[in-house]
Amino acid sequence: MFYDFINLADLDEDDIYELLELADGLKKMHRESRVYQPLEGQSLAMIFEKPSLRTRVSFEVGIFELGGLGIVLDYGQIKLGERESVPDVARNLDRWVDGIVARTFSHDAVVQLASNASIPVINALTDKLHPCQVLADAQALREHKGDFNGLKVAFVGDGNNVCASWMNFAARIPIDFALACPPGFEVDEDIYEFARREAEGEVFVTNDLEEAVDGADAVYTDVWASMGQEEEQAERAAVFRPYQITKDVMAMAKKDAVFMHCLPAKREQEVTSEVMDGPQSIVFDQSENRLHTQKAVMATLMERREDGLCPKLSHHQRGQGGESA
Repeated sequence: MFYDFINLADLDEDDIYELLELADGLKKMHRESRVYQPLEGQSLAMIFEKPSLRTRVSFEVGIFELGGLGIVLDYGQIKLGERESVPDVARNLDRWVDGIVARTFSHDAVVQLASNASIPVINALTDKLHPCQVLADAQALREHKGDFNGLKVAFVGDGNNVCASWMNFAARIPIDFALACPPGFEVDEDIYEFARREAEGEVFVTNDLEEAVDGADAVYTDVWASMGQEEEQAERAAVFRPYQITKDVMAMAKKDAVFMHCLPAKREQEVTSEVMDGPQSIVFDQSENRLHTQKAVMATLMERREDGLCPKLSHHQRGQGGESA
């Protein structure tokens, strides 16, 4: 049982499937305008160090739809770790709110929040991991493919936080996962070795785009320069250009393969508009599902807390697997 949502490696296969089943149900309720408010009377603090469209809107709307109150704290307001220490921020928020959502540069900041608060903490993105995105991706992939068994996901581009969370997902759910990237841009070695050790399917890293994409059921990419790497944009563009997703690259995958992107996208850089707007693209399904999967995470964690099933501060053995939190 998990009490924070920091890293998919902290969850087991049943945990992930339970969240996805709940997300499916919440999506159906949302479309039918049915009310479900397990967060009634509860509040969550939302810490945003990075710009956000999908994360902020989906969490704010999700908290509202679940009956709770979301309080947005941007970096300029609290200067996490500068104006006061991360543990002190956690201990203060712990006295006022019922949960914390954090979107930060430092992964350790989210780990410290979780370590020092008795309330649930949700990782809304760090430079190391992005579990909320991958859970939404998984819901979209399952909607289009029916099941995960035997699927191959090819991630093309930088071995970044999204790629790392996909590897953690592959360590728990039986899929094959391949990363194609330029030399020197591989995923964190500890995460790669963890996935290879734990996964039922095949997990591998290659510099050969065609090797990764061959036989793939889903082709995934992300921006070549993430937030905080803007000064490297030109250099990275030159290095990653051979890894652009085009119609020809999609033809290397299975005929019914889907194209995936976590957004925002730099059109005509990591992906052409022809692919982005084409019939194989499910990028906006992924985006929509951020709302439903994050609602599932919040409902699960907050209900456990209300039911007294959240023995925080004593339950974690944190390390990356996984680096758990």
